[in-house]
Amino acid sequence: MGTTTLVTGAASGIGAAICRRLAAPGARLAMHTGTQREKLERVAADCRERGAECMVMLGDLAQPDLAARLVDETAQRFGALDGLVANAGFADKRPLDALDDATLQRSLDVMINGTFRLVQAAQPHLAVSGHGRVVAISSFVAHVFRLGGIVFTASAAAKAGMEGLARSLAVQLAPQGITVNCVAPGYTQKDPGAHAAIDPEGWKRVVAQIPMGRLGRPDDVAAMVGHLLSAEAGYVTGQTIHVDGGLTL
Repeated sequence: MGTTTLVTGAASGIGAAICRRLAAPGARLAMHTGTQREKLERVAADCRERGAECMVMLGDLAQPDLAARLVDETAQRFGALDGLVANAGFADKRPLDALDDATLQRSLDVMINGTFRLVQAAQPHLAVSGHGRVVAISSFVAHVFRLGGIVFTASAAAKAGMEGLARSLAVQLAPQGITVNCVAPGYTQKDPGAHAAIDPEGWKRVVAQIPMGRLGRPDDVAAMVGHLLSAEAGYVTGQTIHVDGGLTL
């Protein structure tokens, strides 16, 4: 019997790669995006071709009621929820003097509060799953701070908070057989035509900092997420695993 997984931020990039990685006969995927319905429908079509049963949902995770709605609709449609991937987020590279309360709070609402609400709503379903899994997508920006480099102030705060939250949740949910982990990607290729926070010359400087000598691919990250969602990773919890080509060495 396949498993049911809810993936937020699934319309492109890492989220879309995770869905395609999980798609297989018997798999059930609840796929979320903020506003990119057309892109998400294309990802869902790809996953259905691979044998998965899919549903798509839209909404802003900064809204307090959305997380519970996503979980409820997933459980109603598929009758279960085994895995949760909290991937929805965005990069904000504004420095301190360009930030204000509202822009900082937006990052915290989506990435920390949104993850908390998702896990809180999902916990009863994950507890009866028999192999409940939570994977939150963090980022290198919570770990790499260098003079002359790009510092994502709001994103760094949000992702660091997400990692702390995940460790706390891992301790509390372990007795229920639920694992909670983070995956922290390094610099990762964008989809063709997607907005990038770094200009072409900046990308050249970025690659020079990566020991593996290349940007990550979304499927590099999806492979690790797939493992953490699997039965084989049932004894791994409370960890932040870096998929970054050695950037954080």
